[in-house]
Amino acid sequence: MRLVTYRATVEAASRLGVLADDLVIDVERLGARAGVALPDRMLDFIDLGPVALAELRALLEESKARWPVGGALPLPNVKLLAPIPRPRKNIFGIGLNYIDHVAESAAALDTSPELPKQPVIFSKPPTTVIGPDEPILHKADITQQLDWEVELGAIIGVTARRVPRQAALKHVFGYTVLIDMSARDNRRAGQWIYSKGQDSYAPMGPCIVTADEIPDPQTLDLWLTVNGVEKQRSNTSHMLFKVDELVSDISQGITLEPGDIIATGTPEGVGAGRTPQEWVWPGDVIACEVAGIGRLRHPVVAG
Repeated sequence: MRLVTYRATVEAASRLGVLADDLVIDVERLGARAGVALPDRMLDFIDLGPVALAELRALLEESKARWPVGGALPLPNVKLLAPIPRPRKNIFGIGLNYIDHVAESAAALDTSPELPKQPVIFSKPPTTVIGPDEPILHKADITQQLDWEVELGAIIGVTARRVPRQAALKHVFGYTVLIDMSARDNRRAGQWIYSKGQDSYAPMGPCIVTADEIPDPQTLDLWLTVNGVEKQRSNTSHMLFKVDELVSDISQGITLEPGDIIATGTPEGVGAGRTPQEWVWPGDVIACEVAGIGRLRHPVVAG
């Protein structure tokens, strides 16, 4: 299933939907018609666990072409938001998780040229999150080196505490697309949170694809363009630490809870690694895709 958070109108409250062809089906209203209590918020739905997923799948199958009145809207007529507009906790970011990106970072950003022996973990606050088509803010008084990173995002569905690698993917609810924006000149004594944690620095969406539709997250192509020019293209098979390793590793010391988000790292092709280096500026447009999940497109504006 492809789950979204949407607004039917500019003034309307955000609601949980599921994509069916070119329609957004309102999950709460779909359940209400069948006498099944389903929530209208993504995090509340994730909290309900596998039972809610099974109920929603059954309702979708039963209701084909008989959608609830007012509960099925054409996709072009709604505004998609970030699937989780306000995460409960910081996003777990993973640095230096593609081999070629390790090399380009070492050359351009003074990081170690050695492949990490454990995942490199940082975080991005909830206020970094923006939804599809929303502007990325360029604060010229803070940064002159705003950079891009396309990433696969993994969403936790079942609490993970000290889980072994072989069981880790059972704790994943689904996957989304993320852009890890980075102000390269804002790293402070090796600490990355200010560089990567500013407002609008985590574009996310356009949906969450449930894990049953992506049984192997290490087979996905991903790419990013700036103003239509390709900058990154790779495949998640090139991750140093795979999704199951990341979930297992983090959970050894930090309990992962439903709705937690892991941004799994970016491949080579970032602006800092180019010769000469390239940065984005107001007026630029960043677009990206993770195959099987969807595309994002974001203008960069003066902040």
